[in-house]
Amino acid sequence: MVHFRTMKTPNGHQHPITRMIAEINSIFAEIGFVFAEGPEAELEYYNFDQLNVPKDHPSRDMQDTFWFKNSDVEAPTVLRTHTSPVQARYMENHQPPIRIIVPGKVFRNEATDATHEAQFYQLEGLCVDKGISLGHLKGTLEYFFSKFFSGKTEVRFRPSFFPFTEPSVEVDMKLLEGEGKLVGKWIEVMGAGMVHPNVLKASGINPEEFSGYAFGIGIDRLAVMKYGIEDVRDLYTGDLRFVNQF
Repeated sequence: MVHFRTMKTPNGHQHPITRMIAEINSIFAEIGFVFAEGPEAELEYYNFDQLNVPKDHPSRDMQDTFWFKNSDVEAPTVLRTHTSPVQARYMENHQPPIRIIVPGKVFRNEATDATHEAQFYQLEGLCVDKGISLGHLKGTLEYFFSKFFSGKTEVRFRPSFFPFTEPSVEVDMKLLEGEGKLVGKWIEVMGAGMVHPNVLKASGINPEEFSGYAFGIGIDRLAVMKYGIEDVRDLYTGDLRFVNQF
């Protein structure tokens, strides 16, 4: 009798980016946020105009943005440079209260190195309702970071500028407990702020009645912080020796 040996097929598993997106969705779902998405090939109107970005803003230049060469002259198209156009699209079709998170791929026309990629994943958050303040933003971020990094955190704001928020802030996070290199150190993690009244108005929401906050962070950056990844390019090589570690 001939005996055949069967090879065991290795189990599949999720990519670390996919795992993080699932975890992020789960955390924000606990506090009433819903998932939203939009096109990666986006109209200039939603990527810039609807978000209060001036016509002469540097982010519109060729060195920052990938433009479609043969797109409609009256409706120029870009590879979205952030996930914020999903906010604009969502607000056009929904009235407050609004609480959404938008994880997705974005594109920047820039050189790649250990901390930068021409394509990467970003997490966008938006909350619009009556009486929303920076205090609500701070509490939401502290809750998220505490859950995501499994330890109590502090969040602090520093003044900044973004066309689509006013006031705008840079957000620093400090992990107060747990293990690893992050504990006890302030780390710059994201940009955020109160949604600019012009953005609310352009989407058909009355800024006299409603206010909101928005924030954006690179999911790749969260991977560096959570898993100690030294080169973000490793996330996109498809090298199973890297992916199998997760």
